[in-house]
Amino acid sequence: MISQPEALAPQTSALITGGGGDLARAIREELTSCKISVHAPARAQLDVTSTASIEDGIKGLNRLDLLVSNAGLLIDRSMTAMSPLDFSAVLEANLSGAFRVARAALKIMSRQRSGHIIFIGSYSALSGPAGQCNYAAAKAGLIALTQSLAREYGARGIRVNCVLPGFLETKMTAHLGDELRAQFRDRHALGRFNTITEAARFIRFLHQEMPHTSGQVFSLDSRPHRWT
Repeated sequence: MISQPEALAPQTSALITGGGGDLARAIREELTSCKISVHAPARAQLDVTSTASIEDGIKGLNRLDLLVSNAGLLIDRSMTAMSPLDFSAVLEANLSGAFRVARAALKIMSRQRSGHIIFIGSYSALSGPAGQCNYAAAKAGLIALTQSLAREYGARGIRVNCVLPGFLETKMTAHLGDELRAQFRDRHALGRFNTITEAARFIRFLHQEMPHTSGQVFSLDSRPHRWT
């Protein structure tokens, strides 16, 4: 008797928001190299500040195994120079946007009874640097969002983690002068920055090789931090 061939398992599917950024591109390349189907729309295709844009951007996804919530915005200013619009715009993109896209993803993942959400955080959430009260507040909120969702959806087989990739040489940091970059580098115990390639590699490893890990925050550079 000839046995019937086993049904092919569905291909792993991933969504990366903020797909036009350098880190998103590196993550996409890393995941694609592992035969993961990756959808990485830029803001013009998926704007995380718009619920309608998110719903339109993911409506063609029948399956979603991994969401990398990467879209973000920087408007660095001192507190007195920062307008209420500057503050709210950064929270809209970095925190409320992450909530919107995670909410949409969780509807798909809950039906599957599996999935993984990775929020891209920032060391600013831990250090609260001057001139970044909006960005630091938003990224600190992501840590709390990570832990809350991990507890809420763990019973459905859904993992939620937060990755702080560290200071990266990207378009977002290209405007910083050499003196300021040197100051940032001096704060690293190893005297060097992390790279987008290594950050992307860790994200792939976290997704594929750490299936029992959820509700955690991973800081990927060498700036020591005292947890209190």
